Amino acid sequence: MATALTDLLSRWDSNDGKPYKGSLIDWDAYEANPDSIGCMCAQGQALHVLAGWSPEKLRDTRQAVADRETAKLLNISLSHAILLRSVNDRVDGAPSIVLTDPAKVIGDQADKILDFWAYLDGMTADQRDAAGAAAWAAAWAAAWAAAWDAAWAAAGDAAGDAAGDAAWAAAGDAAGDAAGAAAGDAAGDAAGAAAWYAVSEIMGSRLLREQGREFYFLPMFGFASPDEIPARPVGYGVVEAA
Repeated sequence: MATALTDLLSRWDSNDGKPYKGSLIDWDAYEANPDSIGCMCAQGQALHVLAGWSPEKLRDTRQAVADRETAKLLNISLSHAILLRSVNDRVDGAPSIVLTDPAKVIGDQADKILDFWAYLDGMTADQRDAAGAAAWAAAWAAAWAAAWDAAWAAAGDAAGDAAGDAAWAAAGDAAGDAAGAAAGDAAGDAAGAAAWYAVSEIMGSRLLREQGREFYFLPMFGFASPDEIPARPVGYGVVEAA
């Protein structure tokens, strides 16, 4: 499987092998040329080539399910799998670097962001509820808006050294979508927003520290700073050989 993934990554980097954008599979394109996987997005190609999903299954599967199955298949977090999709669907998206060199997309704090995303996946129901309650309680405070402005500006500065605003926004969307998916109620929505902002704080942590600002959203998840986030599991992102 590892060799097949390497082949896929090489294909994605070639001019002729760019994955489809916008959905798991373009059914009309598949019917016109069923021997080509170019009708499938990056997630779709991975699920088809590595996990044996049929084109019909790709067509009929909800995106949220595909996100989770891609995460399991590639041994990455749900947020990381959503980032793969988000970057793939950009006009100039280069999905391979999401797996091979994520710092090019989410900046020099990529390791801590990946750690945080792995933590989100492992949160218990009680931890999600606590984060959601903290976020919901703070959502109407003026400090929320001020902290968000600071996080946005800091992350924007960091994104200038990475892949730009679009990729930075994709990283935030990935965290928010994943945290929101963990709980579908109002508290879950608030936790999703807080996760979005917490990722921005991690991404822009260097600037926030230079400005003497404290982290506002990250403590809602139990961490006073990115230094306290536990390391993601050993072997994260390693796909076993077939």
